[in-house]
Amino acid sequence: MRNPLYRLGSLIAASILGFALLGCSPKASFTNVDITGSTAFGKEFSLLDPDDKTRTLEDFKGKVVVMFFGYTQCPDVCPTTLTEMEQAMNLLGPQSNQVQVLFVTVDPQRDTAAILKQYVPAFDPRFLGLRPADDAALEKVTKDFKIYYKKVPGSSPGSYTIDHTAGSYAFDRNGQLRLFIKHAQGPQTLAQDLKELLKQ
Repeated sequence: MRNPLYRLGSLIAASILGFALLGCSPKASFTNVDITGSTAFGKEFSLLDPDDKTRTLEDFKGKVVVMFFGYTQCPDVCPTTLTEMEQAMNLLGPQSNQVQVLFVTVDPQRDTAAILKQYVPAFDPRFLGLRPADDAALEKVTKDFKIYYKKVPGSSPGSYTIDHTAGSYAFDRNGQLRLFIKHAQGPQTLAQDLKELLKQ
């Protein structure tokens, strides 16, 4: 059976295709889904970094921001995505310093500040892990960005995995939401779309 995360990503991509057609800038040529101008997704967030400092999108203005939701004990989708982002940063060369990758946990119960501080920068020292301050903040940010997540009980008491949306979002230098990045597009595709955003 095909992984439900892939099906979910396809459904999201299909649902926002209309926004892509209406909102696409004539100067932009993206491979991933252009959601420029969509009002269906969040425009801001307020999350804690590993030093318990509140971070918002304004903190990263001037950079292209890629935001991915996941959890550190994810067995496949999350490490694959972070690895692809690391490879895309390598392909960007010096331009990569103008890109900020944010990993937002949907499992703050296990993903403590200390764990995020160790796990996320292991892929690239510039990557930043963020976590909601409480359950209400988790519900808000996942609702705002239409992120699906659900605990799946494991084989032993207290163990679980989490099914979650596998795509990422990209904001331009001005903090405008521009792209829904489908899972497993490959680092070359991601790097090309980020280069397009960096031009603007």
